[in-house]
Amino acid sequence: MYDLDTRKRALALVAQGFSQNSVSKQTGISRAAIRSWQTRIEPLGRSRGAGCPRCGDTLSDPEDPAAYAYLLGLYLGDGCISTSKRGVYFLRIACDDSWPGLIDACAEAMQLVRPGNKVLRVQRQGCQNVTCYSKHWPCLFPQHGPGKKHDRTISLEPWQQHIVRTHPWEFIRGLIHSDGCRVTNWTTRLIGGEQKRYEYPRYFFTNLSADILGLFTDALDLVGVQWRQANKRNISVARRASVALMDAHVGPKY
Repeated sequence: MYDLDTRKRALALVAQGFSQNSVSKQTGISRAAIRSWQTRIEPLGRSRGAGCPRCGDTLSDPEDPAAYAYLLGLYLGDGCISTSKRGVYFLRIACDDSWPGLIDACAEAMQLVRPGNKVLRVQRQGCQNVTCYSKHWPCLFPQHGPGKKHDRTISLEPWQQHIVRTHPWEFIRGLIHSDGCRVTNWTTRLIGGEQKRYEYPRYFFTNLSADILGLFTDALDLVGVQWRQANKRNISVARRASVALMDAHVGPKY
């Protein structure tokens, strides 16, 4: 967790006109953290046994809904909830070692969603499992269930739908960071009687679950991104204006 002075310095750069992306590159702080500080700059407490907003006497949204929307996208892509030998649930997000910034952003979002629980990074061959133990993960992610996600119905609860509608870009970023990518395609065009190579960027999102694909495209519709279904499990974003929108709010993995 970052101290208050570090948070103030990062927000001061944003106030000077620097983009969140450039501030992130200058400071090494994830964009998810910078966005969350614009809503709440004070560090959250680390008291053990912090209550759950979804199973108390008064139901509420997670304290940092933007971080939750990002983590929800990661969970639907590369996440799973399991039970330890002591009967405590743990959320695990598998993150490729190629993307250290993504690993940091995942750990930061997980900590913001469960500030009273410790976030661990467990190294595996070629990846890190960002993990956090809490008995409340099934409350926060009611999509948890037996078997693989693409073998069961995946739908959002009304309170989750509200968070995604309020923070659609964070949700889209989480999905792209888990099961998506930004690539450069190429083709040839006849220019002045000569065939020349033409390159163009595009985004892909791949998932075996038709329900999760639908959640992704619904979010794209919310923000005005044009998309098409390339095949049964792939969504493509290739229109120039839509790619520009995705670059401004998502960008390639880092």
